Amino acid sequence: MSTEKRIIKEINQELKKHIDHEYRDSVQKFTKKEDRNDRVTHYGVKTPIVRKISTKYYSQIKAKPKEEIFKICEDLLKSRCSEEKTIAFDWAFRLRKRYEESDFNIFELWLKKYVTGWGSCDDLCTHAFGAFIYQFPEFIPEIKKWSKSENRWMRRASAVVLIYSIRRDKYLETVFEIADLLLLDKEDLVQKGYGWMLKEASNLYPQEVFQYVMKHRAEMPRTSLRYAIEKMPPEWKKKAMRRK
Repeated sequence: MSTEKRIIKEINQELKKHIDHEYRDSVQKFTKKEDRNDRVTHYGVKTPIVRKISTKYYSQIKAKPKEEIFKICEDLLKSRCSEEKTIAFDWAFRLRKRYEESDFNIFELWLKKYVTGWGSCDDLCTHAFGAFIYQFPEFIPEIKKWSKSENRWMRRASAVVLIYSIRRDKYLETVFEIADLLLLDKEDLVQKGYGWMLKEASNLYPQEVFQYVMKHRAEMPRTSLRYAIEKMPPEWKKKAMRRK
């Protein structure tokens, strides 16, 4: 058995040792009905334990070439198990100092093929993929294209992938461009995604985000609006929520 197959087998076995049936039931109840059709499985292992398992096994492979680690990540992703996705995306993020432009194709493939819910979308995009865009902003035109995708997770990703950069005071202009593109999206989870993006931007640029919200509040879905203004002063919230 190859080292890669052994590690994947051991990860699978260790995850099964830590199954918490009560926690698994609560996760399944939390999952929206429309997401259950995406064939995502949950062992029912709490995230701190998953993170410890991830750290343990990453130490065994971290010296390998990046391409080999990405291959193991993809093998983990193929299981469609949420805990194994968490480990794969964590390992990809740990490689961020070794990213190259060609890695965009890998991350975009993972987004299209293995992201099947808001949890995996946010995990990939606010860490590994977000760190990539922070390093290589020349790919921003590509993520703008996602906003027109038929895949709702791609559309959500076009906003959420900017959060890593926003928190580091980058790409405010792009934030508003993406918000424009997603402004009238009918999907609840996409609305929440770009609302979250605006909320993160408001931490550094409250006045600019408030002005954007006031300009678009008549057409912006209330879900997006509430997310965007969540951290604003009470008087600003009242103005934003007031109907014309």
